[in-house]
Amino acid sequence: MIRAAVLPAVGSPLEITGIELPEPGPGQVRIRLAAAGVCHSDLSLSNGTMRVPVPAVLGHEGAGTVVSVGEGVTHVAPGDGVVLNWAPSCGTCHPCTLGEVWLCVNALAGSANVYARTEDGTELHPGLNVAAFAEETVVAANCVLPVPDGVPLTDAALLGCAVLTGWGAVHHSARVREGETVAVFGVGGVGLATLQAARIAGASTIVAVDVSPEKEALARAAGATEYVVASDATAKDIRKLTGGHGVDVSVECVGRAATIRTAWDATRRGGRTTVVGIGGKEQQVTFHALEIFHWGRTLSGCVYGNSDPAKDLPVLAEHIRAGRLDLSALVTERITLEGIPGAFDNMLAGKGGRALVVF
Repeated sequence: MIRAAVLPAVGSPLEITGIELPEPGPGQVRIRLAAAGVCHSDLSLSNGTMRVPVPAVLGHEGAGTVVSVGEGVTHVAPGDGVVLNWAPSCGTCHPCTLGEVWLCVNALAGSANVYARTEDGTELHPGLNVAAFAEETVVAANCVLPVPDGVPLTDAALLGCAVLTGWGAVHHSARVREGETVAVFGVGGVGLATLQAARIAGASTIVAVDVSPEKEALARAAGATEYVVASDATAKDIRKLTGGHGVDVSVECVGRAATIRTAWDATRRGGRTTVVGIGGKEQQVTFHALEIFHWGRTLSGCVYGNSDPAKDLPVLAEHIRAGRLDLSALVTERITLEGIPGAFDNMLAGKGGRALVVF
């Protein structure tokens, strides 16, 4: 028996309880978690904004040590440090054949499986495939990647979602070029990673936007050169900071209609607006036809940073080893499993960066 945070039903509080994990079968890996980040997507799964089979163990951003492997697993062995990949690509669906592995239609198929049981025999699903809010987990072999050399195991958890997403938003989706101006909306874990990525890309002016004045120091430490407290005048404030033009690139990390609209309005004519935040169906964003023509901006979605983890992790590791990317700077709170509900509350209140469950 191991301890885990179980979501019994959508909208219900998490329950910290014992669960029973089976030994890994063919093509599976058992992992002892070192750490798991608390991502806004976990909150969205718990409240029904995103769908997940329940009851489930949530948590998708994690790293740990291989305990045992099933038949046929050769790329990792017991004792290896690994990063969890919650969205493994199948390699055969249409997006995968186009090289767009982040859009794999089968990436979340494993979430429907039963992977563990509670003490009373209730079947459990692995939230977003990997069920990282637990002391140990059993996952498909394609859900684990070796931790790159020189990356601390606990910090490596952040590579599983926040850092890949923020890095990819800048380097794959928006394709920020040296000297360009960037605005990042939302200074949570993903926003902080995005700010660091923009700095590494060589952006000149980097504007961080958040509802909380208390996040300014965090944002500036991550690379922001300017800080704007969100208001009805945010787009105007950003244009004033950029010679009246607006930024070349806006990255929205919140997932709210009003914030997406503001990010669009803060982008210069011909610039790019990338939406990373995950909003609900009720979040309707409105544009009129004339402004789309006149402003010539590009609005794009961004899934998992449009990243291929197998290719991007070695690149990120090099930046970490060189001191250009600081994973620990994303973390504002280190907690236990019992602290996850409080971390959800902080996200709703707009407090802090990334909360990290440390086992």
